[in-house]
Amino acid sequence: MKIYVQKWKYIMQDKKFITSLVVGFLFLILSLIINYLAGTYATKEASLSVTDIILSNIPVFDVDNIFIYGSLVFWIFTTLTLLYNPKKIPFSLKAVALFIIIRSVFISLTHLGPFPTQINIDSVGFFSKLIFDGDLFFSGHTGLPFLMALTFWQEKTLRYIFIISSIVFGLIVLMGHLHYSIDVLGAFFITYTIFHIAEFLFKKDRLFFYSEIKNSQDISL
Repeated sequence: MKIYVQKWKYIMQDKKFITSLVVGFLFLILSLIINYLAGTYATKEASLSVTDIILSNIPVFDVDNIFIYGSLVFWIFTTLTLLYNPKKIPFSLKAVALFIIIRSVFISLTHLGPFPTQINIDSVGFFSKLIFDGDLFFSGHTGLPFLMALTFWQEKTLRYIFIISSIVFGLIVLMGHLHYSIDVLGAFFITYTIFHIAEFLFKKDRLFFYSEIKNSQDISL
């Protein structure tokens, strides 16, 4: 706990870090606003559903609670991981925000309706602003954990945790008929591209992500 406090005490003396952190949070807030507008629009304009090679051949499962609370657990874990490693926060925030904005563009382009047997998600509070019926392509539940896997790729344990989370969420949304199979499969390829765009746009934050933080007391990270 002492080392954790020292990390934050030391890094908060870095004005460049503070500026980048604030910009990252503002970028994330902007992305969530854009996501809400895009999701609302896509749901309003949603047309008919189509057949799907996987969904048309498997029964629907009630994965409501896993879908909601599994996501909550995932983001609590991710947040705690970032809080313990403050130097990793700016790039992660900006990469996630970029992901959300690009996904918002995708869901605004084609207005495919949800699969007819899709389970009903009882989203309340903040979740109701993030979950829509028309925001299908591509799957955020699959893509965001994979984005975190790419972000923490050099940290083996976290890499595997995030990859497994991505696969599990991909299976969950298919089991609940919440996404078409192309939404899940496409998420991996598009997310990979988004990650490399983020590395290009936020080079300094990415370098800082892997930099060693040292002070006069030689804080060990």
